[in-house]
Amino acid sequence: MPETQEQDKSQKRLARFSEALESGRLINIRQMVNELHPAEIGHLLESLPHDERGLVWELVDSEKSGEVLSYVNDDVRAKLIRDMEADELVAAAESLDTDDLADILQDLPDMVIRELLQSMGAQDRIRLESVLSYPEDCAGGLMNIDTVTVRPNVTIDVVLRYLRLRGELPAMTDHLFVVDHDDRFIGLLSITDILTKDPGQMVGQVMIRKFKPIPADMSESDVAGLFEKRDLVSAPVVDDDGKLLGRITIDDVVDVIRDEAEHSIMSMAGLDEEDDIFAPVVVSSRRRGIWLGINLITALIASWVIGLFEATIEQVVALAVLMPIVASMGGIAGSQTLTLVIRGMALGHIGPANARHILKKELAVGGLNGLLWALVVAAVTMYWFESFMIGVIIAAAMLINLFAAALAGATIPLMMRKMGIDPALSSSVVLTTVTDVVGFFAFLGLATLVLL
Repeated sequence: MPETQEQDKSQKRLARFSEALESGRLINIRQMVNELHPAEIGHLLESLPHDERGLVWELVDSEKSGEVLSYVNDDVRAKLIRDMEADELVAAAESLDTDDLADILQDLPDMVIRELLQSMGAQDRIRLESVLSYPEDCAGGLMNIDTVTVRPNVTIDVVLRYLRLRGELPAMTDHLFVVDHDDRFIGLLSITDILTKDPGQMVGQVMIRKFKPIPADMSESDVAGLFEKRDLVSAPVVDDDGKLLGRITIDDVVDVIRDEAEHSIMSMAGLDEEDDIFAPVVVSSRRRGIWLGINLITALIASWVIGLFEATIEQVVALAVLMPIVASMGGIAGSQTLTLVIRGMALGHIGPANARHILKKELAVGGLNGLLWALVVAAVTMYWFESFMIGVIIAAAMLINLFAAALAGATIPLMMRKMGIDPALSSSVVLTTVTDVVGFFAFLGLATLVLL
């Protein structure tokens, strides 16, 4: 995969820091670190081994440390927090916006949390509690509370004077939110309209009334899909009564999309995207060992199936040579279908309403590909082993296995979701078991029936 310009830049930066650390030029390192954006410092820390990471972290300016903590993954953040004094943690957390503070609050020691809450004003504490009252993976947990609201019965000129008096708008503000006296969301007032419409017009005359706000309990995946479909920069979040709670901005949605992509990739290997890549050997071994144990069980099942036909393999040695072909082709075909279905489910393209159609389509693809490659493998086998019957057997077994792989690849993710299990987490292991067992059983079973 070709490196992007940003990836190349990150690699060069990492190389410079590694060289500076080896030479011991701490003054240069401090300057280099603190010239970076907090997100870039977070990326750098995740890319460094433990000893070097600790050294660089000590050189980060205190006013940046809170933001940096909000950008690193959970595992790295927990380790950095353990090495900080209570007063350092309080100072770092106090510099954060409410939504960012809510993200890291659970990782802070209880004593620090109590001190933080005591130091906060009543309004900020209420805002923080409103964010914490919702799960992290829903709109309420994702939202910011830095909203700018106006009433529909004031003029554009009044709004302009209010904004000048306020002096600064929250980042990513493309609309103001129009609310009634009970803070219920009514509509949007775009910055463009504020600047271009007649100052004498009422807000209620120019505002966008038909915009549907985001319910606080909407999942973050659905929020990301909504932003993608509507090309949103920001959107209001409301409770069950329509009362405005906060807003979600595109930068938060980009984080969700990235996290979901990482989760899908890592889960298929039984790993967590929040794990530290430089975690101690014992910790990493323990995390991965569980998945390896599960895989061993599935491999033993496939081996047991092979053992059932031990006598057949002893008499026809060619079968042992050809067995991996059947299993491998089924595994690849099943993985293609599995990936397609999991992606479709993540994007909301596949659900109970159209599952039957995707199943029929994938079975047809599996059957067509099975027929094509069965003929190819049969021809190669007949030429290689000079046996017409072995060629027919492997062709039939491959056709059966590719058909089964398509069936398994299409249905396993849907079944996993119905059982409340993340389809990306264990579908690949179940699929591998199915294609191995069906492939070996079909091939060796047919060989036993025909050749013995």
